[in-house]
Amino acid sequence: MDRKDGVQMSTMNQEAHYRRMTQDSIPHLITQLAVPTIISMLVTSIYNMADTYFVGTISTSASGATGIVFSLMSILQAFGFMFGHGAGANISQQLGSKNVEKARIYASTSFFLSIFVGTVVMVIGLIFMDPMMRMMGSTDTILPYARIYAFYILLAGMAMTSSCVLNNILRYEGKAFYAMIGLTLGGVLNIFGDYILVRIFHMGIAGAGLSTTISQYISMFVLVLPYLQGKTQSRLQPKYVTCKPEILNRIFTTGLPSLSRQGLNSLSTMVLNTTSAMYGDAAVAGISIATRIVSFLFCVALGIGQGFQPVSAFNYGAKIYSRVKKGFYFTLKSGTALMAILAVIAFTFSGHFVALFRDDPDVI
Repeated sequence: MDRKDGVQMSTMNQEAHYRRMTQDSIPHLITQLAVPTIISMLVTSIYNMADTYFVGTISTSASGATGIVFSLMSILQAFGFMFGHGAGANISQQLGSKNVEKARIYASTSFFLSIFVGTVVMVIGLIFMDPMMRMMGSTDTILPYARIYAFYILLAGMAMTSSCVLNNILRYEGKAFYAMIGLTLGGVLNIFGDYILVRIFHMGIAGAGLSTTISQYISMFVLVLPYLQGKTQSRLQPKYVTCKPEILNRIFTTGLPSLSRQGLNSLSTMVLNTTSAMYGDAAVAGISIATRIVSFLFCVALGIGQGFQPVSAFNYGAKIYSRVKKGFYFTLKSGTALMAILAVIAFTFSGHFVALFRDDPDVI
């Protein structure tokens, strides 16, 4: 295929994507984008739940450590979501306006910023490890486990933040399936890694941490492949990186709600851990497990909302405001109905869910 044919094919793909986002049935389009997104978010939650499950077989203190470090993971994900949603919404809007070059600027700038911030968090965390763990609610008996687990999570910091960006850009381009593949593969590998390193090699909580680190980097590699293979309109190249205030301001302001939501989630987890620490390790472990279960269920609501976001941004950029309004009401109704059903199930079987991770009466 020569260069001219390649350009023509790229143009045809862009036109097909434009017609899909502006003409397909709204419920069908949102569902088509939401289902892979929900699956990928559930798998991301499984990263944490797999560690909690296998670490729960070690001791109550070790189980509590995963809850302490969950706040750290939330901070890393908060920055990742900020850059991911900040870039994604603007990319989708620019593609709706058929401004591909500007979309590539948003993609590259956010991607390399996420790598930089993930590295900074890693360095700061490694230097101030113990004070940070205590601030997040660690007790003296939990601290040795939390220190080990946090070390490996910090090593994965760059992969966590950048994977969030790669995942969200793919979704906002309407390629949620590619995002699902990358995150699902990482989640499956983490489960097998936990089993091998914790159960077979008896590495304890270090094995769970190492498994998470390896699977995060593999997930990052798989997520970056569509960009390298030219399957996306976005590009991840240094030449597109910019420090223009206009671009940075739009990334930060658009991504701020995601940073705030995830940041407040991390803060609330710290407060819960600190408050429950006075009642012992069992209380911290119980809070840790309950937090993971709630986060897992909440992925459904977030996934539906994130299925709506690319549809909303693209049609807003294309100035088809009626589709934005129709999509909003469909998302609101379907999200409310599904979460009501899940809330009833979780309340009814709460004790059974907790027992899956730590069959200790004090924890339950």
